[in-house]
Amino acid sequence: MKFTKMQGCGNDYVYVNCLREKVDNPPELAIAVSDRHFGIGSDGLILIKASDKADFMMDMYNADGSSSAMCGNGIRCVAKYVYDYGLTKEKNISIETGAGIKYLKLAVEDGRVAEVTVDMGHPITRPALIPVKGEEERIIAKPIKVGGEEYKVTCVSMGNPHAVVFVEDTKKVEIEKTGPLFEHHEWFPERTNTEFIHVVDRNNIDMRVWERGSGETLACGTGACASVYACILNGLTEDEVKVKLLGGELIVRYDREKDLIFMTGPAVTVFDGELL
Repeated sequence: MKFTKMQGCGNDYVYVNCLREKVDNPPELAIAVSDRHFGIGSDGLILIKASDKADFMMDMYNADGSSSAMCGNGIRCVAKYVYDYGLTKEKNISIETGAGIKYLKLAVEDGRVAEVTVDMGHPITRPALIPVKGEEERIIAKPIKVGGEEYKVTCVSMGNPHAVVFVEDTKKVEIEKTGPLFEHHEWFPERTNTEFIHVVDRNNIDMRVWERGSGETLACGTGACASVYACILNGLTEDEVKVKLLGGELIVRYDREKDLIFMTGPAVTVFDGELL
């Protein structure tokens, strides 16, 4: 089976072109290829498929084999793959995901995609749709007890659940300890991704993320979008923010008139390979 390893801000996945290859057991394959010692090494597996609703379809699995509806960094790499490998000549494409159809604009340099802007859709704040337990209309800066400590959490879905927590210094967060406690907290019936955010100023934030099913990753596109929207809900930033992650930077912009979030960032091919 031929594959391509790609990354967006260090958030790396193994990509398989299922227009040509067949994958019988995606969860099992995701676990195998994601292992950084005995496999290829990645945050998960992304299958590129045909779609009867959009130009292409993205089918995504985390490192533990669980499925995920959407990945902001992953979908940018799908866009790069389909253009660079000749599956499309268009610079504006649509991709079907578990969180609906996403629309992408490709920035091409010397015949290859260097950067992609994604229309990430509407941010979701209704607790039942995120999902998160709560009777409120929106959960903004709500106290939560995790591991014996109290945090204030703002909950947003960008097709997958996010719990955004503001901290004074992201470097001091014991994420290997705190991340799993958030992920499996009783508030979150489908688990959650957790973003630890330091607001540098009204146009810049630092972010670390614990992704459900994968652990700490170098970046999370949906998490960056959810975090910027959480910042806006809490009155902490403007509508366009540079998000500094461990693996790079993303630009996230909220269009108030349309209630849409746009994310711009890089997409990089690491290598091609064949799994025997």
